[in-house]
Amino acid sequence: MNTFGNIFRLTSFGESHGACIGGIIDGCPAGLAIDADFIQNELNRRRPGQSALTTSRREADRVEFLSGIYKGIATGTPIGFVVRNEDQHSEDYDSVKDAFRPSHADYTYQIKYGIRDPRGGGRASARETVVRCVGGAVAKLALNRQNITVQAYTSRVGHIGLDGSYEDYDLSLTETNPVRCPDPVRAAEMQALIAAVKSKGDTVGGIVTCVVKGVPAGLGEPVFGKLHAALGTAMLSINAAKGFDCGIGFDAADCFGSEQNDRFYNDNGRIRTRTNFSGGIQGGISNGEDIYFRVAFKAVATLLMTQQTVDKDGNDTLLKVCGRHDPCVLPRAVPVVEAMAAMTVLDYQLIRQSRS
Repeated sequence: MNTFGNIFRLTSFGESHGACIGGIIDGCPAGLAIDADFIQNELNRRRPGQSALTTSRREADRVEFLSGIYKGIATGTPIGFVVRNEDQHSEDYDSVKDAFRPSHADYTYQIKYGIRDPRGGGRASARETVVRCVGGAVAKLALNRQNITVQAYTSRVGHIGLDGSYEDYDLSLTETNPVRCPDPVRAAEMQALIAAVKSKGDTVGGIVTCVVKGVPAGLGEPVFGKLHAALGTAMLSINAAKGFDCGIGFDAADCFGSEQNDRFYNDNGRIRTRTNFSGGIQGGISNGEDIYFRVAFKAVATLLMTQQTVDKDGNDTLLKVCGRHDPCVLPRAVPVVEAMAAMTVLDYQLIRQSRS
């Protein structure tokens, strides 16, 4: 299960403290111009060490393409790539090699495989998401040709959240602050909260909201391939993601049908809805309106404080980890959410085209 997608497929490999991580993109449309600068910029948005709010690990995260591209154009054959790891401090994990860190994948990996790589969490490390950002950047290039855009932003950190919907904010402001929130006032409050939490050795979670514009009506494969289900699968595969909802999501439980039904009207020959509580998807199929959804992320499990746990033999022990860790995943999760959304939408578009 290291491959994502149906037609546009991304296979991921590598560990956080190995020589490199990398991937293979299969199903990329032939003839697509591969903008290397655009792809690198997407990686830079996810890169560690970009602000005081993130881990201090320093990685250039330079992608090296190995195949599938000729003179800057995708040939339609598999695109292989690697991103080399350059700033590992593997000795930071010596103290945890025989103990199970609370709320990490240490115990479950040990039970499943009988062996695990304790350095940075191995495959369970969030560093694996750099591969997704490469795949997502290529998918964005393909979607851009069709005027389909994917924009995510931080809408909540801890108890500090945005009050309105995505339509109430200028999303072009998202990249103007380290926390990636389009509201400058709330962004400053979020930054202060993350800094305060970090100073205590603690962590904090939050929510990323994502909007996909320009998706045509008709994408989605009922009954078991619904578009929002595919998006949910994609989002919940991201490290620390614990919740997903589309449109008004869980808020629909508080509404009557008369309050949440999206009524249709004829907009100069195009059937549209007057509201968009459905989040651009009805019956598992896109209806042509904006697709929007939220992803809830838990607080990072690595705390720079002493915690009780057990070792591999089940003995009680005290554990205090050291090293470089994010006090909040939200700022760096934004480009990862976009990447997974872009790959999902492109994949489902290619599925539809294959049946036309």
